[in-house]
Parts: sequence; C-alpha cells; structure tokens
Amino acid sequence: MAAVVNTAPILRRSVWSVQAPFRCYQRRWAQVHDVRFVATHQRSDRVLEKYKEKLERKAREEGKQSVDELKAAYKDKISGLREQAIVPGANAPLSAQPPPTPAQTTSSIPYQAPPPPAPLEERVQATANMPKSKSPVKTLDSFIDVSKTSALPDKEIETIWRLRHVTDPQSLCAVMQAQTFRRIVATAKQHPQFILPLPREGQGAEIHFLQWTFPSPTTATVLFTHLAEFKLRGEYAQPHTTVTHHLDLSESNELVLLEGRVQENRGMSVEEGRWLLMCLQKFYGFEAQSQVAQESKERRKKLMQQFSGGDEGFKVEELLEEAEKVP
Repeated sequence: MAAVVNTAPILRRSVWSVQAPFRCYQRRWAQVHDVRFVATHQRSDRVLEKYKEKLERKAREEGKQSVDELKAAYKDKISGLREQAIVPGANAPLSAQPPPTPAQTTSSIPYQAPPPPAPLEERVQATANMPKSKSPVKTLDSFIDVSKTSALPDKEIETIWRLRHVTDPQSLCAVMQAQTFRRIVATAKQHPQFILPLPREGQGAEIHFLQWTFPSPTTATVLFTHLAEFKLRGEYAQPHTTVTHHLDLSESNELVLLEGRVQENRGMSVEEGRWLLMCLQKFYGFEAQSQVAQESKERRKKLMQQFSGGDEGFKVEELLEEAEKVP
C-alpha cells in the first residue's frame, strides 16, 4: 500500500478551527419616489427620441409624410387608451387618500373588530405548545408496523427488516443487539465527531469525516462526508452516506434497527459505505475479548481522545493501521 503522509495537523486545524462568518456591508443609495409620478410624468420628448426610427418607419408604411401626421391619425385611439388606463384618484397626493374603512369595503362576511391581544404569558405558552417541524429523518413506523413487529421473534424481525430494503440497491441495513448500541452511543456522546480512513488500492487512504446527531429520543444518525469537502464547505458540506439507528425495539426486543443510504454519483459505492459503517463499529463499539484485543481497544480509544482533544500526537498512519485490523 502506498505510504500515507502525516497530515494530522492540517486535518485537525481544518476540523476544529472556527472561522468567523463573513459579513458583507453594502451601502444603499436608493431613493424613494412616488411610483405614480414616475409612471405618469415621463418627458414625452424622451419617449419620441427612443422610438423615433420605429415611428418614422410606421408612418412610411401607412403613407404619412411625418410622425406628426401619424399621431394625428391615431389621436382618437390614443385618447381612448389613456382614458382606460387612468386609475381613479391616481393624481391625488398620497396623504389625501386615507385607508378604506370597514364600512367602505364590500364583502359577504360582516366586519368584526379584532379581539384584544392575549396576555404575554398566554402567547408564550401558545408558542411553546405549537407542533415542531417534522424531522427529515424517517421514524421506524414509516417503514414497519412497530407494534405488530415487536411481537415477532428476533429472526423474523431481522428478515422483515432486510426485505424492507432489498429493492433499493443504494441502501444499507442491519440489526444489532441493543447492548452493543449502548456501548456505541456512550462513545458517540464523548466523541461526536471523528475521521475514518477508506483504503484505496495503490492510492493510500481517503479520509472521511463522520458526525453523530440525535434527531429524536428514538433515533441516532451518523453522517459521513468526504473530509476534503468538509474542509471546503464546513457545515454546508453534503454527506455522501447517512445511517440512522432506530431504538423503538431496544427495550421490548433488545434490538436496534439500522437503515441508511449511499448517495449516487458522490464517489462512493455501497461496499465502501459498508466498510465505513464496520469501521465505525470498530472504534465506537469494540469489545475486547483477549489481551491483544484489549491493547487494540486502548489504542483506538487513545486515537479518539487525541482527535477530540486536538492532540498533536494524533497520527493518520496509526488510524489506518487500527482500521485495517481484523476484527
């Protein structure tokens, strides 16, 4: 495999540095005019100058000697159009036109005075009770009937869950034990952001940035983004892979259902998305069963602590080495 250059300081600075938002202050020199004045008081000589050639051509086509003869021929028609275009009260000053009263308006619904404003306390309470906007993350009941599925054996639940996503070639799905997820989420709350390497044959490794979010009490979502794009766009970077953990069955069945999707045309395959998901579980939910595994667990834990703390000792080479280990 190609050698990997130690870019840890650059990676950390790009991930943790907070840049002040750019503000553009624009001077405004616009002036306010009465629109009716602009529309009805333009100088006629400017209009004639603008359309002089077209008027002369029209006059020749109709056998007139000049534009004045053409205007005389169309005098009655022009006067009629002007009368149709006049808006009642358009020439009156703005201050002379009071707003219409309820008695002057025509409506099939009788006018009723608006009720007095509610006390501030009631308005604050009403705002607090307003339904919040729907989360873009789908809940488990949008995929399956949760109450009926919870009564089934674990094997049947897993089969139903996989069949639910088999028609989407870009989907990711899995079923894990709730105990494993509890280890993962405990680590996620300590390290909500991390980077994972994706080995590419003959090209070293490509680094991906992951971020945990918790949209609701029953969902936990991981967003995977190319680190290069995250460095360029920051919080506006678009994730290429999204994985959501559904916790609805974690208490009743001790199961957590995973579903996600790898976006098309983002430089990622479904197999590579599975690799990142497996790599995430190595770092966030790995359970040591031997002395060697315990040492590996400690190294991974140290890498995550170094990354979260901005430690200069963090090395991408060590990250790649741990990611490629089995398990």
